[in-house]
Amino acid sequence: MRAAEIPQTDVVVHPLRSEADYDEAIETIEALWGAPPGTKDGDRLDVLMDLVEVYENKRHAIAVPDPIEAIKIRMEDLGMNQSDMAKALGVNSGRISEILNKANNRKLTLPMIRKLNEVLGLSYECLCQPYEMRRST
Repeated sequence: MRAAEIPQTDVVVHPLRSEADYDEAIETIEALWGAPPGTKDGDRLDVLMDLVEVYENKRHAIAVPDPIEAIKIRMEDLGMNQSDMAKALGVNSGRISEILNKANNRKLTLPMIRKLNEVLGLSYECLCQPYEMRRST
């Protein structure tokens, strides 16, 4: 389509360049929420949601957590202790203690990562992140 053939719409949006623009877009999204798809308001809602998503990914990105910290948090959420985790992974509780304390160069193995993904629901992206081991004293 040539530029002259592109239909004009009344959906007016602008790039989100600041937190004020972002806040305004969020307020507008809330006001337009539930607008029927294919209407001017529905189209504006769709475009604003896309803009907000891009802005949030650039400015408010959440880093993937340290895998061991994520495991500890998820275990707490599920009410699991080290013994429960050892049973779930098929290893002894001493090994779990070493992993959770980042001790003795005991890192997560690929089979453990797979099982942690299954048992705890943690993403592979999170579990496969490099992490620092505690230094021996």
